[in-house]
Amino acid sequence: MTVGVGGKTPEQALAGLVKMTAGMKPIGLDEYQSRIAKAQGLMHEQGIAAIYLNAGSNLCYFTGVKWSPSERMVGAVLPANGPLAYIAPAFEEGTIRDFREVDGAIHGWHEHESPYRLLLDMLAGMGIAADAVVGLCPSLAFFMFDGIRRLESGFEFVDASCVTNPCRYHKSPAELALMQRAKDMTLEVQKAAASILRAGISTTEVAEFIREAHRKVGAPGSTFCIVLFGEASAFPHGVKHAQVLKDGDMVLIDTGCLLHGYQSDITRSYVFGTPNDRQRAIWNLEKTAQQAAFDAARLGEPCQAVDAAARLSLEAAGLGPDYQLPGLPHRTGHGIGLDIHEGPYLVRGDQTPLAEGMCFSNEPMICVPGEFGIRLEDHFYMTATGPRWFTQPSHCVDDPFGLEA
Repeated sequence: MTVGVGGKTPEQALAGLVKMTAGMKPIGLDEYQSRIAKAQGLMHEQGIAAIYLNAGSNLCYFTGVKWSPSERMVGAVLPANGPLAYIAPAFEEGTIRDFREVDGAIHGWHEHESPYRLLLDMLAGMGIAADAVVGLCPSLAFFMFDGIRRLESGFEFVDASCVTNPCRYHKSPAELALMQRAKDMTLEVQKAAASILRAGISTTEVAEFIREAHRKVGAPGSTFCIVLFGEASAFPHGVKHAQVLKDGDMVLIDTGCLLHGYQSDITRSYVFGTPNDRQRAIWNLEKTAQQAAFDAARLGEPCQAVDAAARLSLEAAGLGPDYQLPGLPHRTGHGIGLDIHEGPYLVRGDQTPLAEGMCFSNEPMICVPGEFGIRLEDHFYMTATGPRWFTQPSHCVDDPFGLEA
């Protein structure tokens, strides 16, 4: 029997978990101000007079305002010089004032009024010249962009990611600390979930346990949860029907949580029972590919080099090639921070040089259609001396959590 898999009731497993958020603080005002200063410096370098930050993670990153995008425009205008200002429905002004960490005037629009016209008026009121270059948030919905450009303001609109990405790609010590703790929390939840497995348990039951376990360690719950058994584990993001666990099934659990806005995302794959030779061989190839990707993460190398290393490892073992199955059907990894998936990406074509403070998933999944899939996903961050794991990878197929190592 795989070590750490099965043997406990859900009640016993939950009783073994403790709150893990002590000492962790949200991002402070000083850091928000330094982010704004960096963005304004980049805007000066690139000749951008102002950027518009739309509701979502970019707005949160620079202001602390956590707001989901909708059909109503909510955001902030950050000029290259001077303080930022918010735009929001007039009836939301009090809520924006309560949520924000960075002060700034709030410009409200009523339901019958055009927020796009108000945005242009705000730019003019900040002294932005009518022919200036203005960056628009890359997550801005097309209908909003279309509403702005139809007003023929004279501004040259560009993608603001040339400012936001260089800021967000490089995580600060405070960000790294929050992500480290969030991942530590999810790894404990993964161990607990493995311990409650029994023949006949459903994927739905396991997912419900994981949500409760995340709450027990101090998170609001799971931000997402994928639980797959047997053949369904060959589908990277699952199937629509629940499965029931039986002896010899491959188990794949991919889940994460939030800590002060920062994400965790860890996948573990192991066998319920005793691995057969086929499962053991593919599991070991997955672990080797994950390590090859980690070893290829060198400062200054393009992100795509990490993906190439994982694929080369798998192709040398007769898998693939490229995205063909059995093999790796998707990129090797993604950036992570306020968003579960954010740039840059460990994928062919991403030439972004690896640099200190960048954080990535490392998950070169092997899919064997009709049999099973194996994804070992841990995250690493780039330091001045190279990559460092947030969480240690799975130990071995017989003891995935290293409980007897």
